[in-house]
Amino acid sequence: QVQLVESGGGLVQPGGSLRLSCAASGGIFRINAMGWYRQAPGKQRELVALATSSGSTNYADSVKGRFTISRDSAKNTVYLQMNSLNPEDTAVYYCYADILVLPTWRRNDYWGQGTQVTVSS
Repeated sequence: QVQLVESGGGLVQPGGSLRLSCAASGGIFRINAMGWYRQAPGKQRELVALATSSGSTNYADSVKGRFTISRDSAKNTVYLQMNSLNPEDTAVYYCYADILVLPTWRRNDYWGQGTQVTVSS
């Protein structure tokens, strides 16, 4: 059974940096895409950044130039380096993965449990 385990959230001052990590495990044949979404209180969940198996990346306009997504395919892990954080980045960040799984050979979406990122002075 596939699991996504996140780490790296916390409290940071405006202008600071954090690095999130998410490792996928269990019954994985191929990861088609991995990335991060976030949900702030009272708002809908939104895409932050996504990295595909072909090497392409996609970012929300609000984080372009500040956040960088990267993948370690050998470790089935995705990272999100977040720089120049501001209070508007405060949210629960969820890891996401599009995975082709064994033994069903089905392609499913998976989510992590979420990690809190709080930007405050």
